[in-house]
Amino acid sequence: MSKLRGRRAAVTGAASGIGRGIAETFAAAGARVAILDRDIAAARAVAAGIGDAALAFACDVADEASVASAFAAIEAEFGGVDILVNNAGVLRDTPFAEMTVSEWDRVMGINLRGTFLCTQQVVPGMKARGWGRIINLGSQLAHKGAAELSHYVASKAGVIGFTKALAHELARDGITVNAICPGIIETPMSAGVPPEVKAMVAAKLPIGRFGRVDEVTGAALLLASDEGSYFIGATLNMNGGDVMI
Repeated sequence: MSKLRGRRAAVTGAASGIGRGIAETFAAAGARVAILDRDIAAARAVAAGIGDAALAFACDVADEASVASAFAAIEAEFGGVDILVNNAGVLRDTPFAEMTVSEWDRVMGINLRGTFLCTQQVVPGMKARGWGRIINLGSQLAHKGAAELSHYVASKAGVIGFTKALAHELARDGITVNAICPGIIETPMSAGVPPEVKAMVAAKLPIGRFGRVDEVTGAALLLASDEGSYFIGATLNMNGGDVMI
């Protein structure tokens, strides 16, 4: 495939799971890809597996200085970013009555603040070139809610709102901003769920199973390509029928 030939992409949280799958898909489609992650060793392993089309960069998306440093390094190596995927995220169950401010801030910092900080780094260059793609990872839980995940749900709802607002602002600059809201996908993040719980949850889905990473990456490729030019502020919901919008 060559849908992204000549494009330069940055994917946060790309050392595993959906982020890794998107990075590999973009590279296969012809893009050069920056693999951003706090775990630089894992990021380097992913980049090595992709080959010359990928480079790894250490980045804590919740930290302004770390984000600025990472994107300065990408600029030096790639000359800019045409496609940004804000994938880095964290999820932890905590009953609301037991939730601490530090837990709330950590989830908001990575999921929502990180999306803001990384996006702010790439928009000026995209505007100057008159072309850009920004893809933000939300969640089906932003639409339906979930007990003991008020911080996570609020952060992902914020990502969707941010996506829509920025899409209004940037569309006429040639920059599309869209969101992907997966349901439960088989990734390291979901690997810790007890098998009996996974079976119970999967049985409630119309499709009867959890999703695969490759069932998410195709949507990202569409939004990143020229074929995705008329998606503006959209939310693509691959969730096995968990939420039908």
